[in-house]
Amino acid sequence: MNRIHSKPSIPRHLTRLALLGLVAGSFGLVACSNQEDERTVGQQIDSSISQTERNAAEAKADMAAATSSAADSVNDAAITTAIKAELARDSNLSAMDINVDTEAGRVMLRGSAPDAVARDRAYSLATGVDGVVAVNNELVIKPN
Repeated sequence: MNRIHSKPSIPRHLTRLALLGLVAGSFGLVACSNQEDERTVGQQIDSSISQTERNAAEAKADMAAATSSAADSVNDAAITTAIKAELARDSNLSAMDINVDTEAGRVMLRGSAPDAVARDRAYSLATGVDGVVAVNNELVIKPN
């Protein structure tokens, strides 16, 4: 009976953290050889471990921030798409050239509307989309 053995894959972030630990440990060993340092070897190792833990925590926070930023960009794109779909469904607004930009849930409407009712309707549709925090309606009224 043949069995296929595969090596378990190690997540990339764990590999990076292990490498970071090795580098920090190497610096710790170098620090141990410093004759001017009056700390004991144990204190120097403890200090190196603490520094490694701080570096790992910073790396984790940086990764979380990058992930959050990417998620915000995806959410903004989804909000923009949803607003454009709502505008396209509205028979009075579908033919209008309305530019929709979204950043951090804040929507900017630019372009023209044939009258105040259409301008207000575009604003109303945009505010009704999930995830919208605020709408800045810069639509200019230009009668046909």
